[in-house]
Amino acid sequence: MKVYRGKRGTRERIVTVDGEPLDPRLDLKTLSSSGFEWGYDGGGPGQLALAILADHFGDDGMALARFASFRGDIIASLDQDEWSLTSEKIDAALQGVVEVPMTLSELMDKVRWKG
Repeated sequence: MKVYRGKRGTRERIVTVDGEPLDPRLDLKTLSSSGFEWGYDGGGPGQLALAILADHFGDDGMALARFASFRGDIIASLDQDEWSLTSEKIDAALQGVVEVPMTLSELMDKVRWKG
């Protein structure tokens, strides 16, 4: 089981996986050029969500497909300067999450036109 840890300092945010620095995976998608962040729903938390899921799954496509909901559900709620997440907690958080290939607005438009 992997353990992801984050620590917010005065000038930097340090995130590790099993004690080693977590790769931000800017090669997959650049959401924040200023590094990881957490506690809200934005670019830094998005980069963190993507990096964690890419490492956790070992599957870049799956990480790209699921990072936005993980950011909103988990990363945005990390409101401490220090936190940890285990692989087990990540799996539990992702259980029951269903990704749909459209936005909520698009879905609502489809439902409204269905009579």
